[in-house]
This record gives sequence, structure tokens and C-alpha cells, in this order.
Amino acid sequence: MSGAIELGAPQLAIAGGLVLLAGGLSVLMQLGVGKRLAIASLRTVVQLTILGAILEPLFRSELGWLVGLACIGMIALAAFESVRRAGRRYRGIRRDAFVSLLFAGGCTAVLATAAVVGVEPWWEPRYLIPILGMILGNGLTGISLGLDLCLRSIDEGRGRVESLLVMGATPREASRPVARAALRSGLVPILNSMSVVGLVTVPGMMTGQILGGSDPTQAARYQIMILFVIAGATALGTAGVVLLALRSLFDAEGRLRPERLRRVLE
Repeated sequence: MSGAIELGAPQLAIAGGLVLLAGGLSVLMQLGVGKRLAIASLRTVVQLTILGAILEPLFRSELGWLVGLACIGMIALAAFESVRRAGRRYRGIRRDAFVSLLFAGGCTAVLATAAVVGVEPWWEPRYLIPILGMILGNGLTGISLGLDLCLRSIDEGRGRVESLLVMGATPREASRPVARAALRSGLVPILNSMSVVGLVTVPGMMTGQILGGSDPTQAARYQIMILFVIAGATALGTAGVVLLALRSLFDAEGRLRPERLRRVLE
């Protein structure tokens, strides 16, 4: 058998029954997540249906600018989501998240298609868009964790940072422990994923390729490639957004400006 078995509405309805089972369990155990589960399920169906409708003509397109526009939109949405998860904000945080993701995600995705896979042209949408999507989907979690820890540490530990500044430390030296902790926090999800892959989990990319009829060995190699690319993008993106955030929280004279931070009420 070659190629994936096509799924229709009846097959999806059977799978949806498991969501109804989860909803029934929520009602029975009074978990209070039934409404959220229903909304999340509806969003899943609508968003993925729209995505499929958009990608079908995009994959047939040979217009590089159109593919680039789609990638920019994906990066912008990822930047918005990474900022939304942070408990504190400052002016320009969305710009910093976008710039970091544009550099980290864009560079690693292009490296993957042009140098690793070697597809011609390098912006071939059937390769570039899925790879960029996996980079952003996994990388934004690490980036948001690192950003949140960075801003929280500056807000709650301002006294420690200001003491170092008083003793003659530069802003970079005073904020270095914060940057280290934030970068370490951002790398935790991808490190955990890489530690258990193949033992506990069969990752999504490998699963999709196997279901599509690819050789399992080649599917494993593609999964190794994407995990390495995600790790690099997460490290670059987290480092970038943390450094840009710290730069925004010090003034031209090297003074910490904690009043530029504001807490977000959930």
C-alpha cells in the first residue's frame, strides 16, 4: 500500500466521539472544562479546514512572493501568541518577539530547505511552510517561557540587579544571571522532547510520513533533522527576545527602568 488512506466526514465523526467522551467525563466529574473543550474542538475543525483550503492552492503556486507573505503571516501570529502567554509586557514587546522569530525561524527554515533537504527552489512551499510551521509551533513555547521568566525575574528581583549596578556592574553584567536562567528555561521543552523521542513518543512529522507511505528510516532522518532545527531556532529565538527585552528595560545611561513593565491581568 502506498500513500495515505483518505479520511472523510464519517471517519472524523468517529474520532470526534472521543471528544464527546472527554466532555461527558468533564460533566460527570464536574471538571468545568466541557465548554472549553467544545470551543477548542470547534476551533480545531474550523482552523485546520481553512488551513487545508489555503495550502492546497499555495502548494500549486510558483510565486515566491506569495509563499514569503504566508511565512511572514505565520511568524507574526507566532510572535503574537508568544507575547500573549507572558505575564508581563513592555512597550515594543511584540516587535521584539517578531524580530526574534523572523531571524531565528526564517534562517533555520531556509537552512533546512536549501542546505539540508536541498529542494529546488529553496522556497518550495510544500517543504518550507510545513518546516517553518513546526519550527514556530515548537519554538514559540520555549520563547514564551524564556521571555516570561526574564520579565518576571527583572520585576521581582529588581533590587538585586540595581545593587549590582550600584557596585559598578554594566547592564549586561547585572542582567546576565537573568538572561542565563531565561535561556535555560526556554530550552527545557525541546530538551525534554529530544530526550524521549523514539522511546516514549513517535513524533508528528515521522508519524505523518509513515502514514503517507514513506520508508521508516527516511522518516526517522527527517524527524532528526527537524528536531535539530527546532533546537537551534529555539535557542536563537529565546536568546534574541531575551536580549532585546533586557535592552528595552535599561535606559541610555545604563539604569534599570522597571516602571516600563506592566503586569497583565488574566
